[in-house]
Amino acid sequence: MAIAAPADANNYDSFWLWSGVKTQKVLQQAKTVYLLNGQIENGRNVVLTAQRPATPHVKNAKVWIVYRAATLVWTPKIYDQINAHIKKWRAAGNDVVGIQIDFDAKTARLGEYAKFLKGLRTHLPADCKLGVTGLMDWGANANAEDLIMLSGVVDELIIQTYQGRHTIPNYQRYFENINRIKIPFHIGIIQGGEWEEPLGLSQNPNFKGYVVFLLNGAN
Repeated sequence: MAIAAPADANNYDSFWLWSGVKTQKVLQQAKTVYLLNGQIENGRNVVLTAQRPATPHVKNAKVWIVYRAATLVWTPKIYDQINAHIKKWRAAGNDVVGIQIDFDAKTARLGEYAKFLKGLRTHLPADCKLGVTGLMDWGANANAEDLIMLSGVVDELIIQTYQGRHTIPNYQRYFENINRIKIPFHIGIIQGGEWEEPLGLSQNPNFKGYVVFLLNGAN
């Protein structure tokens, strides 16, 4: 088992790049990037607010378009906007493989979230994958039926191990029942945060590696 140490982004090849975070040299080695593109907000009206002023031009890496969602009550216009973004980004030469939804779904309501995602899939192009971020608690405490429902809808899950700029304390205990998750999953770690790989994780057939959340001032 590895010794706990700050996560060095130079040791990885998949990254989240959020709005307001400056591009880092480490992105030159990226094989996959997750780019925040918009926030779906619930005010007087449900709207998709752009977080990226211009269409990116990513070379030599697969791209996931990320949407941070504050609500799951979406209008037809939201789906149209997302599909327009996929088309525009691909036309600009980006290898867009899918969209990722970043929504704080509570473990007890995971089944409801899975139903929403099933509906979302029907609005996406057939060649567009669907990914989500998720809580470590899903694997530890979610209902088995909810996990099965999610696995039938989602192509990829990234389990977040941090809050803010820091790794969640005692994160290892959440991985004791990680085999309950049958979806291909990555582990999301924070740049510069403490990380020690849980025992047996690398032997899990659904574990596909790490994604590093980049931070300003952490490189």
